[in-house]
Parts: sequence; C-alpha cells; structure tokens
Amino acid sequence: MWLKPEEVLLKNALRLWVTQKSNQYFVLQKRRGHGDSAAKFTGRLVGALDAVLDSNARVAPFRILLQIPGSQVYSAIACGELLNGTDVYWAIAIGATVEEITSHWDWLEQNLLHTLSVFDNKEDISNFVKGKIKGLIAEEASSKLAEQEDDPEKFREALVKFESRFNFPDAEKLVTSYSCCCWKGRVPRQGWLYLSINHICFYSFFLGKELKLVIPWVDIQKLERASNVLMADFIIVTTHEKEREFSMFLDTSETFKIMEQLADVTVRRLLENEVFELDPTLQHPTHITKRDLEARAQNEHFQAMFKLPRNEKLHDVVDCCLWTPFIRCHTAGKIYASDQYLCFASKEDGLCNVVIPLKEVQL
Repeated sequence: MWLKPEEVLLKNALRLWVTQKSNQYFVLQKRRGHGDSAAKFTGRLVGALDAVLDSNARVAPFRILLQIPGSQVYSAIACGELLNGTDVYWAIAIGATVEEITSHWDWLEQNLLHTLSVFDNKEDISNFVKGKIKGLIAEEASSKLAEQEDDPEKFREALVKFESRFNFPDAEKLVTSYSCCCWKGRVPRQGWLYLSINHICFYSFFLGKELKLVIPWVDIQKLERASNVLMADFIIVTTHEKEREFSMFLDTSETFKIMEQLADVTVRRLLENEVFELDPTLQHPTHITKRDLEARAQNEHFQAMFKLPRNEKLHDVVDCCLWTPFIRCHTAGKIYASDQYLCFASKEDGLCNVVIPLKEVQL
C-alpha cells in the first residue's frame, strides 16, 4: 500500500533490516526475523518485539527505500524501516506480504526507474517520486469504490478542481480523472488527467511550473498504447498538430478503455446516422457517466460474442454450469440475460456457446 510521504528519523541500534533487492534508485528490504524460523538471536529478538506490539503499531515486514545517488537522504516508499545512523527518510508505502511489496517494486522498475535518469538535480528526483506517490495514493483511494458516483464528496473535489483550472461552461461535464505524467520533451510532468464529455484535459504544477493542456475529442486522430525503453506502458494522443504521451497510470488499461469509449461516443454524435445510433443513455452528453461507458462496453462485447442486434441490452451475468450432452458432462461458464435472449458461453473459449430466444422459452 502506498503511503502519504512522511518524514521519519530512524536510529539503527540494531540491524533491523535485510536488503533483498536494489538498483540505482531503489532498495527493497525485509525486516529481520520475519518469516525466518531459523533466524539468529537478533532476528528472533526483532520478531519478538514486533509480536508484542499492538496491531496498530506493528511494523510492516517489507519496505522500499528511494535512494538518491550521492545523497545521504533516503525515502521509504514501500514499507518497513532501516539504514545507518540518523538519516532522514520519507515513508511512502508498506507491504505486509512478499506479493504486495513485489508488486510495488515491479511498478517502480517498469514506470519510474528509467525515467529518473532524465533529471539532473537530486532534489528534483526526490520531489518527482514523492509527487508521483501522492498521485497514486489519491487514485488508489478512489479506485476502491465501485464508482465515483458512489462517493460524491471525492468526485465533487475533482469537479471543483476541474472547473477552477479550466473554466469551461457549466454544460461541460467531468466523467472521471486519473493521476499520471505528461511528457514534455524528455521530462515527465506529474499531474492529473481529466476526461470530460468534450475534452481531454491535463493539469500539472511541478517544480514551480504550471502546465495546462486542453484537447477536444473531435481533434483527436488516433489513440494508442505503446511502450519504449523509458516507459513500459503509455498512451499516445495524436492530433493534427502533435502527439502527447501520458504514462504512469495506476491502471493503464482502465484509462485507455474509458478514453476509447468517450472518443467513440464523440464520433457517433458527429455522424448521427442509423448505423452509429447511440444508446439512449448516451444521447444526452451532460448525462454521460463512467458507469454508462463501462456498461456500454460490456453491452458491445456481449453483442459481438453472440452476434446479436446492436439494440440488445444486457441485464445480468451469472456464473453457472451447463449440461452438454455431446461430451456428457457439465461445462463451466457464464449465463447472460438480455431483453430478448438467454445466452451461455463456456469458460474454455469456443467450447460451447448457446443462444436461446426468450420467446421460445416455456415456463
């Protein structure tokens, strides 16, 4: 779990931590004695001290430290405690299990490690990493909710910032927002990406410099995902003027899916013909929500899977098993209920698909 950067002063009376992995900027450590039945005296003592602490005060067994080359300042960014003397640390994340801390480590290696080399100033590296972690925390907190609409307070906060930063008319509705970086030359600018019904907007205030971008959906010629040496996974937005690159999302797939949906809705509104007729819920732009877009994507997948009409609306999906006489066994899969059909698709792709018109069902 990422933590809000908090300065801590540590004393190394005992060797409390063991380094598991390290690179130029990051060090992954495990608390001595954790999960080691054959630990020596120091490890057993540390384990005993941790065990008698109450659950709220207990130290997490894993952490990652940000290490700035040539600096005596370290930043704890994934959980635990260590290092020599009384160095200053920034605690910004914790890991209760190997899997959890490894997921943080992998994300840092894939998204930040190569990026940090573009900074010449050590303080800029520290500020950039801490700013990025703060953005991840804000987005992670929101992603734990089923929908932004279910937490009106957080959505209202994002909406207020969106309105104050971009000064759009009241009719411009914010759909969702994501923490990310926008690349300007070789330098990443940490900020927030706002997706509204008519625009992609980005705002950053980093190292005293403000950056605002406003890209109308109608001006976008291409949306694509890519990767290179510096970035493992990023989104390219292409207009007739230039390309913009956005990276370091908490969930790039989710962001890209929502962007594709909004771009597609814009195209369909422009064409306005029967072939590209919009769903009723999307015909009024001011009513579009993230939930509507996700439901639309699920509907389109359902229609394509069973080759059903575009106006067929999916209502529910349930795990079940179907008795298949041709192989004389039950086949695991999902049952799909729509307006006029009951459909089944096996978990094993292509094994069994069934489409039953409801008008032929006798109760």
